[in-house]
Amino acid sequence: MTSSYNMSRDFKSINIAILTVSDTRTNTTDKSGAYLSSAIVDAGHKVIHKLIVKDEIVDIKNALESWSMSSDVDVVISTGGTGLTKRDVSVEAHSQVYEKEVTAFSAMFASISMKKIGTSALQSRACAGVKNGTYLFALPGSPSACRDAWENLLKPQFDYRHLPCNFVEIMPRLMSEK
Repeated sequence: MTSSYNMSRDFKSINIAILTVSDTRTNTTDKSGAYLSSAIVDAGHKVIHKLIVKDEIVDIKNALESWSMSSDVDVVISTGGTGLTKRDVSVEAHSQVYEKEVTAFSAMFASISMKKIGTSALQSRACAGVKNGTYLFALPGSPSACRDAWENLLKPQFDYRHLPCNFVEIMPRLMSEK
């Protein structure tokens, strides 16, 4: 089954926080964060927070937990720290925060990456989950990888008009007991 859009549905803007994980990037040199900010706004959503933290589990977790408890944040997208080196700890921080993991995200991102970078896609550990009704995504630090994830996976899923289903329409039920 292929996806489509129901243009009779009204678009619903969501609030997204961007977390750049890096020991070296600054607001001036953060190309991935800049790309995501621009793409999010271009899609009709709001960038509600933007922060750069060091590659430290506690710093990443603090941002994820704080934003997931905030009523004004629907989604957190982190970029950086998903590789295999000792300093790459975004996945470990994310996994300690998730209440539920969105396991298909990793597989789908790897499939998209494989088409572009071949077997080098094995080195990515992009992941996703949910905490307190907030979606959390950990993307690689390269602008190209962020573009691939946004254009092919996140942008369609954050569009309420996307069919047969999307992340936006189930947001109200993420917190429900039944």
